[in-house]
Amino acid sequence: MKSRRFGSFFLLLEIYLSTTLGWMRIETSRSVPSDVGGLQKKEFRNLEVERRKVYFGHDGLHASCENKHCGRGSRCIVNEETQMPECQCLESCKSTYMPICGSDGKFYENHCELHRASCLQKKKIYIVHSKDCFLKDKISLRNSTGLIESTRTGSTTYQLKRIWSFNRKGDTCTMADYSRLKHILLDLQAHRHTQSRDPGPDSSSQKQFLVESLFKYLDYNSNGYLSISELTQLTKEGTLENDFLGCSLEDLLRFDDYNNDGSLSLQEFYTTFQIVHLSLPEEQRIVVTTVTVGLSTVLTCGIQGALRPPIIWERNGVTLNFLDLEDINDFGEDDSLYITKVTTIHMGNYTCHAYGYEELHQTHVLQVNVPPVIRVYPETQAQEPGVSASLKCHAEGIPTPRITWLKNGMDIGPKLSKQISLIANGSELHINSVRYEDTGAYTCIAKNEVGVDEDISSLFIEDSARKTLANILWREEGLSVGNVFYVFSDDGITIIQPTDCEIRRHIKPSEKIFTSYEEICPQMEGETTQSCQWSSAVNVRNRYIYVAQPLLSRILIIDVQTQKVQQAIGVDSLPAKLLYDKSHDQVWVLSWGDMQKSQPSLQVIPEASAGESQQHIIRVPFEGVDDFFIPPTNLVINHIRFGFIFNKSNLTVHKIDLETMMLIKTISLHNYSCIPHSMAYTHLGGYFFVQCKKNQTVPASSQVVIDSVTDTVIGPNGDIKGAPRVSPDGHFLVSTDEDSGRLQVQAITTRGEIQLLYDLETDVHLCDLAFQPSFTESNQYYIYATSLFQTDLLFMELSTGRMDTLKNLKEPLLAQDWQWDSNSRIVKDSGLFGQYLITSAKESLFVLNGWQKTLRCEVSGIKRGNTVVWIGEV
Repeated sequence: MKSRRFGSFFLLLEIYLSTTLGWMRIETSRSVPSDVGGLQKKEFRNLEVERRKVYFGHDGLHASCENKHCGRGSRCIVNEETQMPECQCLESCKSTYMPICGSDGKFYENHCELHRASCLQKKKIYIVHSKDCFLKDKISLRNSTGLIESTRTGSTTYQLKRIWSFNRKGDTCTMADYSRLKHILLDLQAHRHTQSRDPGPDSSSQKQFLVESLFKYLDYNSNGYLSISELTQLTKEGTLENDFLGCSLEDLLRFDDYNNDGSLSLQEFYTTFQIVHLSLPEEQRIVVTTVTVGLSTVLTCGIQGALRPPIIWERNGVTLNFLDLEDINDFGEDDSLYITKVTTIHMGNYTCHAYGYEELHQTHVLQVNVPPVIRVYPETQAQEPGVSASLKCHAEGIPTPRITWLKNGMDIGPKLSKQISLIANGSELHINSVRYEDTGAYTCIAKNEVGVDEDISSLFIEDSARKTLANILWREEGLSVGNVFYVFSDDGITIIQPTDCEIRRHIKPSEKIFTSYEEICPQMEGETTQSCQWSSAVNVRNRYIYVAQPLLSRILIIDVQTQKVQQAIGVDSLPAKLLYDKSHDQVWVLSWGDMQKSQPSLQVIPEASAGESQQHIIRVPFEGVDDFFIPPTNLVINHIRFGFIFNKSNLTVHKIDLETMMLIKTISLHNYSCIPHSMAYTHLGGYFFVQCKKNQTVPASSQVVIDSVTDTVIGPNGDIKGAPRVSPDGHFLVSTDEDSGRLQVQAITTRGEIQLLYDLETDVHLCDLAFQPSFTESNQYYIYATSLFQTDLLFMELSTGRMDTLKNLKEPLLAQDWQWDSNSRIVKDSGLFGQYLITSAKESLFVLNGWQKTLRCEVSGIKRGNTVVWIGEV
């Protein structure tokens, strides 16, 4: 059997330069011997894992480093002072000669040295294709006998001696010349050969066909080997071109006879021209990996081959290898992909292929499981005997949780009857006619494959004459200050309790602000009546309401508990939009400066829920801000790190850190001619949907999609047009086009895939939209949409696509009467467990019963009541 001693530097050089370098590993101490059996190999690798654990730790504390990932070029140690695991750059590397070129233009002896330099310099250094650093290094080798004398014994000495002999005085064939020689040989063969068969559609198949035919052409005696005599004979006969820029056919043996047997086999010829044979079993074309949120995972590419080039990883068509991502990086000598602290944004498809061989790829489907998170409503309620009572439980998680109920610790399942029933897959426990024995603590338990969550809803059954503490709290506090709509209109502030269509309180324009004794809405000069102007309002943790008065350049703070205006905060001119960032407890204020929006500004009020008597304001250091977007939280995602700001005349969006309020990066939309108009976000797959403003290049308001993992625009959102809105759980994207009346519904799956459910044409110029959880199915939603011009309100069940309308809700506000945004007719839901909605008309409000899909009542005398806030259970 012929020995395989990889003794030629030039072999290594050619292989590395042509295939992105780094895909041959010859670290003897860390490789598995080729002659051991499968079981022995497994044991060998287990020993290697244990060795690494010990190596990564000190003082017997290596276990602390087991879950600490450190990038290549570094290792984990336990800090003696803090006793915490830390990453530290390697002090030295093993003496292995595997030359590679770095992106910094330097020559490195092996991979470890490159990664160590990257760690020490705190910058990304990756392997490059350039031959420049090799050629420069070869010159230094030719002029340095000291290097050869000091080199280690063994194969590396042999390599360097061959380098010296191949570059002795008189040898004119350089590596660059030799590379050109091979290109010329293939070009001549391509012109000479009249193809008798189809070599294949892709470039790699064509190249392999040419190399095989060239080998047969050179192999005079057809014995499967190219000898020096055959190559010399062809040169003497002048059969081939003689001017190869200082090289000759004999140089094929000098450079690529790496087993030093005086001839070239077909396999060696393949290596000369970088013909790589790769394989991937059919059953491994698609691999599904499931991981629980918060853990780490490793995706390993299944493409195999003796000379496999480096592995390239992609997500949504974006190459991940050289992106500086904090949670995704290359890991291990096998080019696996390591994802730390997996979240739902990481779900989706990841593909891998060998560099230069894109046609053979493997798809890894990453599924992310999420333990259940639940909310119950109400937390406490008191009812009189004979009435009905409902206890609701909303659960989210992946996979969808299963819900069960306990009463005082006992399973309620056997007691189900006409009296007690479960609705909407168990998410609602309904008691038809309560009795005294129904008093108790009802525990909702939600469970899936990765976790469980539970909460208690308490029910008290008592005569109205017997006032217990629970009864008083629920009836007198809960119903009086919570579960109400705050409506801001020309006539002040109206607090409406929707269950009975009752006006709980009316705060008139002439009432005083508690801290300053100013009027809430002072009469403006030239006006005959005292009225209010509002633009936007937000709920701050059911404690306060912040509402903007644009013409007065201030924001009022309303105390929910006392239902009074507590204080006023001066802001920049014409505050038009407010948004509450729950993650950081801050209210963001966008002011226009003037009605032409020529001097916009962005300000932030921190610690919004603290109720400070002297609120301070932070000016965000961005100019020309037309709009901004901060993703909402939900049960699963309770913290948001980043937001976006944009100017509606620029083809970019700017990513900002919500804590530091500093710019992180700018994402260009130029390739799609997209001027951003509005945005929406789903945490499933981490997609941002950007509505593009209509212009000469983009005639319709199309959408593009940004992947938050890579901060890259990954393309248009199919044929979807209009304003995007995402359901509270992130599973549904509803896009409405106000011009055409087109309504499109997409589902975002638990694999991060975007699928079209419905594409409907309506005759309604759609304006505002609200989501309401289904009362019959868990994890489903209804949508309610208003019209700019018509008096109808459209509603649709997302699970079935069934659509209907509520008609004759009177004329909406005219656009000129509501200049603060494009929604001149709002529709507002009543939260996660509410069944009521409210929508505005010119001079009245309509309260709707979402459960029954009917009109509950009309509240007259509310002019321009287009700013509404829902306050839930307090």
